[in-house]
Amino acid sequence: MRVMGVDPGLTRCGLALIETAPGRAVTALDVDVVRTTSDEPLERRLRAVHSVADEWMEIHRPDVVAIERVFAQNQVSTAMGTAQAAGVVALAAAYREIPVAFHTPSEVKAAITGSGRADKKQMTLMITRILGLQKPPSPADAADALALAVCHSWRAPMQGRVDSLDAHVARSRAGFEAKVAAAREAAASDGTGRRDPAADQERARAAARGMARTKGVRW
Repeated sequence: MRVMGVDPGLTRCGLALIETAPGRAVTALDVDVVRTTSDEPLERRLRAVHSVADEWMEIHRPDVVAIERVFAQNQVSTAMGTAQAAGVVALAAAYREIPVAFHTPSEVKAAITGSGRADKKQMTLMITRILGLQKPPSPADAADALALAVCHSWRAPMQGRVDSLDAHVARSRAGFEAKVAAAREAAASDGTGRRDPAADQERARAAARGMARTKGVRW
């Protein structure tokens, strides 16, 4: 699988491409940083980011694009520009029908270093070791883009299994609730047309026990 990592930004937007192998093996294929200057009009800066990202997708044909999820903290204006850059990259991927995944900075740090509070230096050191690079990627935006790509390649299989398990549990719960409802509807009356609450409860419990044995689910 080829993963394109994007560390969005208007002044510097990091782009990276890695390829995964069975297990957790990853190989860096390319890395770049798109630069624009603050004296340029916003629309031209966004066009530059979109143009380079689209060119990368045309050349490298990634299977998925992993973008850092933007949070507005103290510097709201900076966060706005970062979010806009992330948006045009996601748009480029959408036009090419390439799936897009978003990861928070803490998720990336935890995946790469084991700690969601790792600093830039630790992140750069670990991504250099993981990818077996001869020297640390520079600037930091390049290292962050590589880290995003690696994070997604490691998290995606686990997330897929979690989603599958959630879907199975949801189906099992829906089946259980349907059986309970059916048992209540079919519960015998006392001959006068009135329901027997005690009988209803006992049949519902029996249906639940049977459902649990059939599905192997413990509630």
